[in-house]
Amino acid sequence: MDFALNEEQRMFHKMFRDFVTNEVAPLAEEIDHEEKPPLKLLPKAAMQGFLGALLPEEFEGVDLDAISYCLLLEELARACTSTAMTISVHNGLVSKTILDNGTDEQKGKYLETMALGEKIGSFALTEPAAGSDAAALETRARRNGEDYILDGCKTWASNGEIADIFLVFAVTDPEAGAKGISAFIVERHTPGFKVGYREPTLGLRGLTCNTLYLDDCRVPAENLLGQEGEGLKIALKALDFSRLSLSAICLGGAQAALEAGVQFAIEREQFGGPIALKQAIQNFIADTAAEIEALRYLVYHAAWLADQGEPYTRDASIAKLIGSEMAMRAANKMLQVHGGFGYMKEYAIERMYRDFRALRIMEGTSEIQRFVIARDILKEKGLAINP
Repeated sequence: MDFALNEEQRMFHKMFRDFVTNEVAPLAEEIDHEEKPPLKLLPKAAMQGFLGALLPEEFEGVDLDAISYCLLLEELARACTSTAMTISVHNGLVSKTILDNGTDEQKGKYLETMALGEKIGSFALTEPAAGSDAAALETRARRNGEDYILDGCKTWASNGEIADIFLVFAVTDPEAGAKGISAFIVERHTPGFKVGYREPTLGLRGLTCNTLYLDDCRVPAENLLGQEGEGLKIALKALDFSRLSLSAICLGGAQAALEAGVQFAIEREQFGGPIALKQAIQNFIADTAAEIEALRYLVYHAAWLADQGEPYTRDASIAKLIGSEMAMRAANKMLQVHGGFGYMKEYAIERMYRDFRALRIMEGTSEIQRFVIARDILKEKGLAINP
């Protein structure tokens, strides 16, 4: 199996790297320090086609294959994890989900404006009592004539502060359990819908995560995404792709941490020479580099499966599990290479350390990934398991 990039992928990769070097990297510290979303970058990203990365040309997208899309997120994360996550949520969780499940009318109404960056997407699944247990939703949706009336509360809605289009999941049939959940496209200015409190966070300070309130929120029935009762299936499919996306972000972030550590080790002198001459430092560098290359093949293999139309749920969970755990180890080791300087905000490794800690929680915790992997393996042997 050959994972060498083809000519088009190499062209895209160079374009991604140039954009990140010239536009994203200079703003990364500012985004973190001011705790604001990357609003200066999004119009520029839209002009490059990055906000329509997964959409076909008919909707002003560039229709990247999964491997090329992972290269985009990898490069973005090498400079700013918050920016990478903002673009990942918009593309993978929202616009792609509408593309995969929407009617022709829904696609025509929303996707072009999303590709052009005129409207940003947010994904609203999590609730105060429904985190890892996504089937435990309490938000309700009831049919009322030509509308649905939604009532409830959502938490940790990524991109909530800047989004215009929200994918909201609500229970339409309480008696049906997980099969009673439906998905809705909710526009920001819908009566009864309010974007509330933004959670202050340890890291990823440029990614806005907000609480959403739905109080007699009247959504047109035409904004039902898919059929009634298909909401959880739609959400889980979206999360499969998002976990693949997040594994690419982990890969880029870990690479950035390694590069920062290597540079510091060469420049920092102790005991008469660069600390890179010390075997302990060399071990940190070698171990991290080896883990990065192992992750690279996990990510590209899962992306290749997605491009082939093959099942990749287990592979995406493996890549996300290994990637998020490894990115944190990489940041920890490279912070240690920096010594006391690594604990100072003057150095980027401090921001990476805070950012990467979130990756083990987002899009399903490491514990949930282990469940998904074990469930898939045991299912092949005829044994069904629950969390």
